[in-house]
Amino acid sequence: MTDPWVALEPGADPAARTRALRRAHEVFTKVGTVPRPVRAVVADSWRRSARAGVGPDRTADVELADADLQAYRAEHPLSRMMPLIRELVGTFADDGGHLLAVCDAHGRLLWVEGCPSTLRRADAMNFVPGARWSETAVGTNAPGTAVAVGRPVQVFTAEHFCRQVQPWTCAAAPVHDPRTGRILGAVDITGGNGLAHPHSLGFVQAVARAVESQLALLEPPSRGGGALELTALGRDEALLRTGGGRRVRLSRRHSEIVVLLARHPEGLTGDELACALYPDEAVPPVTLRAELARLRRVLGADVLASRPYRLTSPVDCDLGLVERRLETGAVAAAAAAYAGPLLPSSQAPAVARLRRRTADALRAALIARGDPDLLADWAHAPWGEDDLEVWRALAAVRPTAPVRARLAALERELGVPLPPFGLRRPVATSAQRRPA
Repeated sequence: MTDPWVALEPGADPAARTRALRRAHEVFTKVGTVPRPVRAVVADSWRRSARAGVGPDRTADVELADADLQAYRAEHPLSRMMPLIRELVGTFADDGGHLLAVCDAHGRLLWVEGCPSTLRRADAMNFVPGARWSETAVGTNAPGTAVAVGRPVQVFTAEHFCRQVQPWTCAAAPVHDPRTGRILGAVDITGGNGLAHPHSLGFVQAVARAVESQLALLEPPSRGGGALELTALGRDEALLRTGGGRRVRLSRRHSEIVVLLARHPEGLTGDELACALYPDEAVPPVTLRAELARLRRVLGADVLASRPYRLTSPVDCDLGLVERRLETGAVAAAAAAYAGPLLPSSQAPAVARLRRRTADALRAALIARGDPDLLADWAHAPWGEDDLEVWRALAAVRPTAPVRARLAALERELGVPLPPFGLRRPVATSAQRRPA
């Protein structure tokens, strides 16, 4: 069976495939349908790109430069990995006339290195350090799509959404934090059609795995003392790390229970926990007791106590870290720790309230701060691509053509007129609109 993540099957004619893809791209940009032979992963990415308001003639924006770029790179977790990445990829890129690129979790390029003549060509389309190459910024491309879908991907010539990038072929693989599982960024190889080969996809994936292994070796030792570490932002299934270093991936219901018990170290009664978990009051008590019994087998009887239900060890939760940083006014640090909405698919009433409250507080802080980079990170994230208030705030401080185009598209979708620049209405967060 052909691997859907590989751009060209063995024996395919690259020139003929490129012509067919160009025709398909023109059809999509005109009528919105995706004809064959476009791969499903590319078709899905084209649709996401179009929903984000990306036009086929878009050029990437350079958001960080000079001292700002240097400072950001120095603090990024992948900066320590660059010697390893260069050792593994540098010779391959130089010998093949390719480029090595490393981006962050938002698709912003941090390092672009390689063949000098290829670098000069890449400069013409702003494939440079500090430029944002997320799907929501410039459409389908290997580094941006890899961080969007969370797995290695190849993008071949006219599979790129923006025409300016269609002479290129690239392969990228995401790099995950070995402790939390979050995406830190991606390793990418960009160059000519020769990269449309299964080996290039396997190569970048192997490099990403090597980086993750090295990060795990550099990970600080567990703080011990029986403390639990809970990662629940941007995940439907929370990750729990015990004081002994054991990692447990919780089910969705168990994730909700542990999040709520972590918020209530004093414990919750069965009735309180049931009200917090189930929107339907008709759920019988035995259902919750069965879930707690299963959770106790997962965590251990010494970790989950009853009467009331409580966790016997202190819990360090990523949600709490965001809240603490907001309370001290460290907005940039809070945004960096926010990996996404709390258990985004959860319908548990208490979890949904907590999710909204945290997101609203951070959004309000970002809008009040008015930092264009922080606003852009939120606006280009999956949870912010349709956030009208944040896009308005971003347009007020960074009124570039792509930002204004996306804002105008959102205004049209919602039927809200775009106010003139300089005469913007004050925006209220959704928390301010809701009654107390």
